[in-house]
Amino acid sequence: MTQLPVPAPEALAHSRQLQRHIAEEIVADGGWVSFSRFMSLVLYEPGLGYYAAGARKFGAAGDFVTAPEMTGLFGQALAHQVRQVMALSGRQVLEVGAGSGRLAADLLLALEALEALPESYAILDLSADLRERQQETIARAAPHLLARVHWLDCLPERFSGVVLANELLDAMPADVLAWRESGIVDRGVGLDESGCFTWIERPASGALLAAAEEIGKQCQLPPGFESEISLAARAWSAEWAHRLDCGALLLIDYGFPRREFYHQQRGRGTLMCHYRHHAHPDPFYLVGLQDVTVHVDFTAIIAAAHASGLDLLGYTSQGQFLLNCGILEQLAALPNGTPDYIRAAGAVSKLLMPHEMGELFKVIAIGRGIDEPLCGFLRGDQGFRL
Repeated sequence: MTQLPVPAPEALAHSRQLQRHIAEEIVADGGWVSFSRFMSLVLYEPGLGYYAAGARKFGAAGDFVTAPEMTGLFGQALAHQVRQVMALSGRQVLEVGAGSGRLAADLLLALEALEALPESYAILDLSADLRERQQETIARAAPHLLARVHWLDCLPERFSGVVLANELLDAMPADVLAWRESGIVDRGVGLDESGCFTWIERPASGALLAAAEEIGKQCQLPPGFESEISLAARAWSAEWAHRLDCGALLLIDYGFPRREFYHQQRGRGTLMCHYRHHAHPDPFYLVGLQDVTVHVDFTAIIAAAHASGLDLLGYTSQGQFLLNCGILEQLAALPNGTPDYIRAAGAVSKLLMPHEMGELFKVIAIGRGIDEPLCGFLRGDQGFRL
C-alpha cells in the first residue's frame, strides 16, 4: 500500500482506543463479527467512530471532497429539481447526512433566489460534531435563513416534500461475501495471533445468503468472486414507504446497476477507504481515522423501495442530471474570465466529465404521488438499466 500520511499522536491514540473497543466486542462475540458490524463500529460508534468523533472529514483539510464542497453551482442546479418536487408535494426539505452543511446553505440561498424557499429545512445527522459544523456553515453563508433549519434525531413519522441524501448510501454498513466452490461465505472480522484484525470466513446464512444467491444466479458469478451487499441501504430505502405521504427521495451517490456492480471486472468488490485524500482498500488501517465505503447497487435500492410501494421517478448519471438542471447556464451567468468563473468552470468540469464524477456518480429519484416528469431526468434517463 502507498505510504500514507502519519497521523498526529492524539489521533493515533484515538484509533488505538477504538481498535481495543472493537477487539473486545470480537472476543465477547466468540471471535468473529460480521463486516457490516465492523463497519458500523468504525464509522458510527459514539465518541469513537469516524463520523461520531471530531476530526475534520470534508474539503481540502479532510479526507475527501464531496460535490457541494467543490462549487455552489451544484446546489444551485439541484435547487431546480427540489423546487419542482416541492411544488408537487409539500414545501419541506429533509437532508439526511448533511456533511459540513455546505449543500444546505447553497440550496437554501438558491431556493430563495427562485422564490421557492421551503417552510422548513430539516437535517438528520447523528453526529453532534457535524451538527455544530452545519449550523456554523449555514449561519456564516445564510444567517437570515438559519431559523428555517432544524435538526432531527430520527426519521419523521410522516413526511411530504423532498428527501435529499448526497453520498449517504455508500457509508451504510455492508457485508462482504465470497462465492466459493463450496458455497457462499460471509467474510467477517476476527483477531490474529498478535491481536490485529483479520478476515475470517463463515458460511453465509439468513437474509444475506438469500440475497447473495439471487445475485449469484442473476449475474452468473464465478467461484472466487468477492463483493459486498448492503442490507442496511435496502432497508433504509424501503422504510420510506411507511413514512412518505407525497414527494421524492433524491439520492446521489457512486455506484452501478446490479449487472455492472457484480461484473467480473470487479471480482474483488468495491470496498474502498479514504484517508487524507488517499484511497486504498484496507479497512483495518487506522480505524476511526478513515472513511470506509462501498459502492451502491442501485438495482437493490429501487427493488427494495418498489416492493414496499414506492415508484421509480428517474435514474441517470450525475453529469446528465446536472445538465438537465441547468448547471451550464448557471456557470455562464458568472463573469467570464474572473477567478470565480475559472474556479467554478474547473469544478463543473469535474462534476460533469465521464472520467471524473459525471458517470460514476448517479442520481436516483424514488417517491410517491408525483405524476409529472422530473426536470432532472427529462433527457438521458437510464431507468431501463436497473
